[in-house]
Amino acid sequence: MTAHETAPAPVIAQLSRPEDVTAAVRRELTACWTAVVNAGGAVVPMNCPLPPVTEAALRPAVERIARGLSPERSRLLLATVDGALAGWLLLRRDQHPLVAHCGVVNHVQTHVRFRGMGVGAALMRRAQGVARDDMSLERLQLAVRSGLGLEEFYRKAGWTEVGRWPGALRVAPGDDRDEILMSLAL
Repeated sequence: MTAHETAPAPVIAQLSRPEDVTAAVRRELTACWTAVVNAGGAVVPMNCPLPPVTEAALRPAVERIARGLSPERSRLLLATVDGALAGWLLLRRDQHPLVAHCGVVNHVQTHVRFRGMGVGAALMRRAQGVARDDMSLERLQLAVRSGLGLEEFYRKAGWTEVGRWPGALRVAPGDDRDEILMSLAL
């Protein structure tokens, strides 16, 4: 058996208030995000340079996420393995009445040390339950960058591609990628 086959299942925690995000959690989120972006992950936040990035560049985005948490609008899901942060995602609801029944999944990431261990799949399963049972959402949406195989990961989790913006993402000069829009009915 490989280390991945014997690894314990991730434990998923849900944070829904700014005060739930301790300084230690903020540091872990920032370190995870930095590792993911610098390994080629697609989760580069607004107002952040393209990779390589530093933890200092990502701290403001982590702070915005923490400040924006609210049981009604925004939940942070953390996956840990043996007490270490293995991945996380943000689940949020738009308050506009036309779309308040829908949620958006953002910043889905698995720390590079924990890839291939089912962390991402566990986070997505838990996000569906939180969205449906805790937030009373009926549908989820997300956007992914083409060229990384992410759409196949989400298809396996039950998501459907509903559209593309061809060439919408410029990763580097001469390297434009589609933004793939996906949806999941709960």
